[in-house]
Amino acid sequence: MSRFRFFVAASALAVSAIAFAHDSAKPEDVIDYRQGLMTVIGWNFGPLGAMVKGKHPFEAAEFAKHAGRIANLSDQILEGFAKGSDKGKTDAKPDVWANWDDFQSKAKDLDTQAKLLAEVAKANDEAKDKEQFKKVAEACKACHDKYKKKD
Repeated sequence: MSRFRFFVAASALAVSAIAFAHDSAKPEDVIDYRQGLMTVIGWNFGPLGAMVKGKHPFEAAEFAKHAGRIANLSDQILEGFAKGSDKGKTDAKPDVWANWDDFQSKAKDLDTQAKLLAEVAKANDEAKDKEQFKKVAEACKACHDKYKKKD
């Protein structure tokens, strides 16, 4: 487990360094940033989904922790889709850049819903947490359905 934590910490540092230099970043660096960011968001999304679906007991403190992490990351998503990062090893469809205003709107909706989730989670109300989580999941799905290549 400590190797995994080291990997996550090292990845986060690398992502931070790339993000800091994003104005001059190479397209492959932007893609790496975006994929790293999505991995970390997904890592935190998983436990929330398990609690909402009843696959894991609901733990308010854990729920709030993961919701807060997602909220802190969600406003960084658009940075990971800089112009020129549409080529290379990516799951992003070219439609992202062709329909930038719609994509940007969907990313901002996710950010709004994620920040609301973090706020709602502070109250330790399981029903409200689950309700808001579903809104975050819908915001993720809206973007993935339209702008992510299918496996």
